[in-house]
Amino acid sequence: MQKQSMMIAMILVAVIVMVPTMIVLPFHDTPTEAAPPSNDTNEQSQENEKSVTVKIKRTESEQIEELPLEQYVTQVVASEIPAEFEMEALKAQALAARTYIANKMAHTESDQAFHVKDTVDDQVFHSEKELRDMWGVDYSDHMQKIESAVQATEGEIITYDGEPITAAFFSTSNGFTENAEDYWQNEIPYLKSVSSPWDEASPVFNDQAILTHAEVAQKLGLQQSILNISNLTRTESGRVDTVMINNETFSGREVREQLGLRSNDFKVETTAEHIIFKTNGYGHGVGMSQYGANGMAKEGSTYKDIVHHYYQDVSVEPLQTFVATK
Repeated sequence: MQKQSMMIAMILVAVIVMVPTMIVLPFHDTPTEAAPPSNDTNEQSQENEKSVTVKIKRTESEQIEELPLEQYVTQVVASEIPAEFEMEALKAQALAARTYIANKMAHTESDQAFHVKDTVDDQVFHSEKELRDMWGVDYSDHMQKIESAVQATEGEIITYDGEPITAAFFSTSNGFTENAEDYWQNEIPYLKSVSSPWDEASPVFNDQAILTHAEVAQKLGLQQSILNISNLTRTESGRVDTVMINNETFSGREVREQLGLRSNDFKVETTAEHIIFKTNGYGHGVGMSQYGANGMAKEGSTYKDIVHHYYQDVSVEPLQTFVATK
């Protein structure tokens, strides 16, 4: 009897020990915390972005060259801005260049042969060989620096109201950038005149062009050989809005572009034989000033600070949102 009691007790102990184990074991494969979300979607978006190629029409050969998007951006930055500039200025340029091509591709028909040209009509683009010829022994150092700037901003573009902006940029302002409507006639809300005092340090801040009366007349399509220039009006940024030349009115943009002046902020001096145009700044003046960006970077501004200064009320967003392989 005593042995039976002991056996029953041992069986009870075994049951007490085993039952909780049987209850717990089936749940050991279930994590106690929610699993992290899958990265498959994000990785797929990044792969889609990397698969995008840019079709560039080369002006001299008239051939179409295709490059991965980020390589294209790298070579545009290398072609458009001095490699000696501050890293944050190079990053801002990378963001502008990537945004420009994103906007361009978004508005290119699928059957069009190319997205961009390799000139200032779009963005200046040089091949690797052309860059090597330009930089010589400095090629490796310059390219490494620019690649670092592009990689630091990889996948980022500038947007306004959820769309890639027209990321206009130029070399040097006259101390202020230009309202888009004052140069292109079309108002663009994020391309407004802002101060840019850093540009006075630019080596191309001042310039002058000396032309004969006959040269100016021929370039502007005028018949007279002696010209009278008067009634200059100026935009908010101090650039020439309109000017009267022998009773004909020209815009400052027309004069700048047809005469090949560096800026449409100019003063005029005339002599019996020549007309002297003294300019401040270099470029159309709309959007981001490159020398201004470099000046901001020297003072400690980040590339996003620079972007938000020159483009009003914009955001920096992932490119993958807008990428479509074409």
